[in-house]
Amino acid sequence: MKQKFKTPYYLIDERKLLKNMKKIEYARKFSGAKSVLALKCFSAFSVFGLMSKYMDGTTSSSFYEAKLGYDTFGKETHAFSVAYSKDDIDGLKKISDKIIFNSVSQLNHFYNDVKRLKIGLRINPGISYSHFDLADPARKYSRLGVFEIKEVEKVLNKIDGVMFHYNCENGDFEIFSEMLDKISAKYDKVLKKINWVSLGGGIYFTKDGYPLDKFCAKLKEFAAKHNVQVYLEPGESSITNSCELVTTVLDIVNNGKTIAIVDASIEAHMLDLLIYRLSAKLEEKTGANEYIIAGRSCLAGDVFGEYKLKRKLKAGSEIRFSDAAGYTMVKKNWFNGVKMPSIIVKRLNGKTEIIRQFSYNDYVKSLS
Repeated sequence: MKQKFKTPYYLIDERKLLKNMKKIEYARKFSGAKSVLALKCFSAFSVFGLMSKYMDGTTSSSFYEAKLGYDTFGKETHAFSVAYSKDDIDGLKKISDKIIFNSVSQLNHFYNDVKRLKIGLRINPGISYSHFDLADPARKYSRLGVFEIKEVEKVLNKIDGVMFHYNCENGDFEIFSEMLDKISAKYDKVLKKINWVSLGGGIYFTKDGYPLDKFCAKLKEFAAKHNVQVYLEPGESSITNSCELVTTVLDIVNNGKTIAIVDASIEAHMLDLLIYRLSAKLEEKTGANEYIIAGRSCLAGDVFGEYKLKRKLKAGSEIRFSDAAGYTMVKKNWFNGVKMPSIIVKRLNGKTEIIRQFSYNDYVKSLS
């Protein structure tokens, strides 16, 4: 009998997660590139026991993320931040293997504090792949990374590696390959004087149909040409299609269109979709029944999307939003005091485990 849990909840399926891990392992074996999990995308440490078998560590965007990776994932701990405080540096230098600076000014300011570590510098190559200006690291007036090669050359004696994070959901190998060739040529002198290069995240190399062998060959060629260790920072690629947000319809209303209101909120539980004005994914058979599926918060635009379903919905119907791992749990919030989804994991052996349930006390503790 199928186990029933109170909705809403995030359901992480380790068997689906393993499919991504196997592809990451394959890329590691045949390209030589190491992969560190981007915690900004996914930080559900209840499945790190599985992921750590296939990945080389974690990368972060803050001290708290770095410490979480150090404490719960192990292996390599990479630290990056757009800007560090002195407290950040004091904490990070105790736990990090690599610390990557976003600017030459911060590198120089904190160099004496971290010079025993492997130090990196983020470079902005001025090219990028992104569907959204909001997420484009090379957008006009970008603050992400150093643009001028001369500025990088001035501090080559202080750094051990560099990071180019210039992709966002790039599933096109040919475009990735062309951009990497441009970086290879433009920064050849820099690359010859360092030991490692991170190509950042946003490369969708685990998606179905991606030419993984070509990808591996390209990375291997780049590493050999410049004699560097390549790192990847997969976020979405690590966890794509491995999680669902499971909800229940609370009410059906009609205002020109039929609207199903569920016990979750896109504002609170899938915020990235609201930011980028995307619809949540449903893996259901299509049909003639048209619905707007909406959240229960007071925000007028709290809408998961419009769908044509084979089945008819009613109060009590279960709706499962797929591909709900990336940028969901890390962004969830208490807007409207809406009940926070539990976190549930389906293990490799098929057993389902409730990892975390949230209560009114959790809501109160998030406030002052």
